[in-house]
Formats: sequence, C-alpha cells, structure tokens
Amino acid sequence: LPAAGGGGGGGGGGPPPPAVVAAFKILDSDPKVEGILVNIFGGIVNCATVAQGIIDAAEAVWGGSPKVPLVVRLQGNNVEGAMRIMEGSSVKCILGNDLDDAAQKVVAAVANK
Repeated sequence: LPAAGGGGGGGGGGPPPPAVVAAFKILDSDPKVEGILVNIFGGIVNCATVAQGIIDAAEAVWGGSPKVPLVVRLQGNNVEGAMRIMEGSSVKCILGNDLDDAAQKVVAAVANK
C-alpha cells in the first residue's frame, strides 16, 4: 500500500487516503483473497498517521472490520502511538511485531477462520 499520508486526511475525521481505500476495494473485490497483510516501513513518516489512514480506509470500505483477517505491521516514527491507535480502534486487526511475525499471524488467522 502507498503511504497513508498523501492525498487524503488519514488523521481521523477527514477522508481516508484514496490510495488505501482503492487498495482495500481491490482486495475486497477478489474472492480469492483470504487474508490481508499490511506491512509499512514508515521511516520518517509518522506511523500514527498511517495507522489512522488504515482504520479510516477500513471504515470507508467495510464499515469497520474486513471480511477476512487483517494483519498490520508498522515500523518507523511514532510506532508506539500507531499501535495504540490500532489497538483502540473498533476495526478488528492483528498486530505484527515484525514482518516474520506478521506473516505467521496472517497464515494462522486464515487457517483458523
């Protein structure tokens, strides 16, 4: 997914980032998609902004949680704030500590659905 900062609000209350909404719509339209793994290495991008963009996009596309397991792994600036945002959201998601952990969690979630 493109970074959640450009082109849209992604800051809560504003419109979700169009690129994230478009990506989620594509995934939602494919019946072969059994799970979603969002892996973001933010670098200097504020991960809390990215997290809010993911939540806003999920709300826009699914009205909340997706129909399939959603695993999110964020790394970068303000990752602690991003994790608090994700954990406090009504959007059901599984948080990964690193890419390996996130990959294992999405595989397990798909196997257990």
